[in-house]
Amino acid sequence: MPIKIPDNLPARTVLESENIFVMGSKRADHQDIRPLKILIFNLMPLKIKTETHLLRSLSNTPLQVEVEFLMTNTYMSKNTPREHLISFYKTFDEIKQFNYDGLIITGAPVELMEFEEVAYWDELVDIMEWSKEHVTNTFHICWAAQAGLYYHYGINKYELEKKLSGIYRHKLRKTDEPLVRGFDDVFMAPHSRYTEVRKEDIEKNENLCLLADSEEAGAYLIISKDKKHIFVTGHSEYDRYTLKEEFERDVKKGLEIEMPVNYFPENDPASEPLATWRSHAHLLYSNWLNYYVYQATPYLLNANK
Repeated sequence: MPIKIPDNLPARTVLESENIFVMGSKRADHQDIRPLKILIFNLMPLKIKTETHLLRSLSNTPLQVEVEFLMTNTYMSKNTPREHLISFYKTFDEIKQFNYDGLIITGAPVELMEFEEVAYWDELVDIMEWSKEHVTNTFHICWAAQAGLYYHYGINKYELEKKLSGIYRHKLRKTDEPLVRGFDDVFMAPHSRYTEVRKEDIEKNENLCLLADSEEAGAYLIISKDKKHIFVTGHSEYDRYTLKEEFERDVKKGLEIEMPVNYFPENDPASEPLATWRSHAHLLYSNWLNYYVYQATPYLLNANK
């Protein structure tokens, strides 16, 4: 089944060019199917690119998925046209009376700040608290994973000596959780961050379970024992060129930045990057949608969670 998105969302053209089945609102409204309602709280600066990344990741499922985008009331993005935000995004005040099958909270380039110093922290806290009663399952990405672990479970983040950027080898630590069903014992996934949560802090918390980690990149995939929260410290949704674009941006800024590891063939930034994590990304999102959203959510969203 397709992803249901607004007819004129920019991501639609890109996804259709990749032979991904998307369906406009008009056609979907004529189908006698209740789609999964997924809310995406997009905190990334390049919102249109992130929309495409996430919609691509959500597309590999037989379930029909209807997506809504959420933006902050307290901070206006400087990197996305205001017209786009007005056309395709809602504020928390507009949606807080509704229930959703799933919520995705993206990363954000604020990880070197203390959580409470982030301009929209109080609003994010309100949304995370609201999600406990209004969302079946919440999927946290990168900085949002650190923020969710901090807010819900008191897990601190720590600054790294240098930016962690590249494609890293991960190992499964637990194989009987449906979220990792079909995963290889060893798989690749992208990371791009300056901070980390530590494995020992996760393992000491009786409310959390570490599902996968990396010797180089640390804790990667974490799930709460009540199955309500999933935390991914990397960026499985990234496309082939995202790390390349970030690297070139940092070089242009004059930052002392190292080349993303395990990314450019022969470490040549002029060469075509290899996408070695795509199958893992699709499986991660399809497992989430099936086992933690579709199988867990009530048929009537107005029903009590």
